[in-house]
Amino acid sequence: MLRTTPALRLSRRDAEDLVLMYAERRDSEYEVVMVTARLLAELAAGEPEVLQRILPRVLPWTLYLPAQDFELMVSDFVNAAAAAADLGNVVPLAHRLVTWKHTAEVHADPDLYTAVTRS
Repeated sequence: MLRTTPALRLSRRDAEDLVLMYAERRDSEYEVVMVTARLLAELAAGEPEVLQRILPRVLPWTLYLPAQDFELMVSDFVNAAAAAADLGNVVPLAHRLVTWKHTAEVHADPDLYTAVTRS
């Protein structure tokens, strides 16, 4: 089965799902993710305006972030990508993206924004 499928997902009732794949494939995917994270971090460090210009096309939900939050999100993303590459762990970066996406969702919905920001 693994010869024709890149990975096999094992669904479990009482625990997290597991993914079964060849180690060589996992290592290759991991290396691509780490190099991509490092490239993004270096690109953003050298030319932050490029990332600010393309990020809304890659993550369209960023359009709902106010300008100040968008700039903060870009900086946070760059720092988290560099740290993820250095640690060899993209989970914190993924968590940051989810958190920023939720922030954009709040800004996109005026009723939700009012409910969240009400004192």
